[in-house]
Amino acid sequence: MPFSHQITAGPEHIDILGHVNNAVWVQWIQDLAVAHWEAVASPEYVEAYIWVVIRHEIDYLRPALEGDIVTGKTWVEEPPRGARFDRYMEFTGEDGKTLVRAKTTWAMIDRKTGRPLRVPMTVAEPFLADGP
Repeated sequence: MPFSHQITAGPEHIDILGHVNNAVWVQWIQDLAVAHWEAVASPEYVEAYIWVVIRHEIDYLRPALEGDIVTGKTWVEEPPRGARFDRYMEFTGEDGKTLVRAKTTWAMIDRKTGRPLRVPMTVAEPFLADGP
């Protein structure tokens, strides 16, 4: 199942153009992915592994303004490939229209060694979904 979380755009998120800054969207992508991981993964996996982004593809479709409530949704469609997997994101406004859409590639890192590891299916299975 997709994981979702709501965010309210505050004054600290707004840039000189009067809307949520692109760098803030990247932070929200990170925050949503981490929240999904912590909500779904078993505690021993959360303790043993961390994730790092190795690629972002982001489409900025509509602006979000101060005070807007944004719903971020994330899901994983395909099993991992070695240490990597793709995570999909969609952020919508209160009207349901898509503001930002992203595909991010993540790699699993062993906390003890700091090295990438092949993602075991037991770690991946709880995250696999059919999409939004």
